[in-house]
Amino acid sequence: MDHPIFFRGRRLRKTSALRDILRENIVQPEDLVMPYFVVETDDPDFKKPIGAMPGQFQLSLDQLEKQVAGAVALGLRSVILFGIPQTKDARGTEAYNMDGIVQQAVRRLKEKFPQLIVITDVCLCEFTDHGHCGLISPGDTSGTVHNDPTLALLARAAVSHAKAGADMVAPSDMMDGRVAAIRQALDDNGFPELPIMSYAVKFASSFYGPFREAAESTPQFGDRKTYQMDPANAREAMREAMADIEEGADILMVKPGMPYLDIIHALREAFDLPVAAYQVSGEYSMIKAAAANGWIDGNAVMLESLTAFKRAGAKLILTYFTEDFLRLRNQ
Repeated sequence: MDHPIFFRGRRLRKTSALRDILRENIVQPEDLVMPYFVVETDDPDFKKPIGAMPGQFQLSLDQLEKQVAGAVALGLRSVILFGIPQTKDARGTEAYNMDGIVQQAVRRLKEKFPQLIVITDVCLCEFTDHGHCGLISPGDTSGTVHNDPTLALLARAAVSHAKAGADMVAPSDMMDGRVAAIRQALDDNGFPELPIMSYAVKFASSFYGPFREAAESTPQFGDRKTYQMDPANAREAMREAMADIEEGADILMVKPGMPYLDIIHALREAFDLPVAAYQVSGEYSMIKAAAANGWIDGNAVMLESLTAFKRAGAKLILTYFTEDFLRLRNQ
């Protein structure tokens, strides 16, 4: 050679042991939050596979307890709950019923697994008969959601979750001002130390399709583009995050995850609050489908995708791969 090579990066990649001790980002069980769909049903054995999400289920309370018990034995640390009630109405009444399905699930899990972090999704879409995240005018099929009247119902739901024993609430509705309304309601009801993980930056994404089957929350008309964010907007994401910080959010979430790694990184660089990423149903389902067809190594892609969230700056990752990750780790 005519000149020496001064940088030999391969020196530190030579063996798996070297690569292990020098790895910059490592996914741990405490980084992951497992979403569960719990159904209000008279059948204690209800466990319905979600067709678009292989390996995921709608679960009765009894089956939820069994599923969680198995995952806790593998090292599960945190869950987030989504509820599917027997009855729905225009005001999403079951969302803030103290004996609603989410409230029952929280009590059950905290009784059986007191060390488990139980987070609750706070929204109305799973509980309204029209499938939108807030109140609409009777007979209005445009999908226009009334922002301010919805805030009181979201606050009631959050307080009901807190009273049931939730460790954290996570408003996902994208109504303006909902973090402030929930913070005030929690404080007024004796829960000043209960944290809020806000879906601060939630895009109107096409990656949510399988979730809407799982949560039975597809809008019956219109869409959610007037309250969820335009996927093209990054500066708006920063404004949304700042607004939630000013209103009292404790954790900022970005949803979806992989298509928005730039937003996760931007929030991590701009703000001191912990950042969470939601690896949503469409992301999960695409990886599962490709793996089932033999096109990719499913476990390797799972680990690579989770590592990408950590590298971008996420402290918490909400992912349907949590149980798969724990099983792989325990092999």
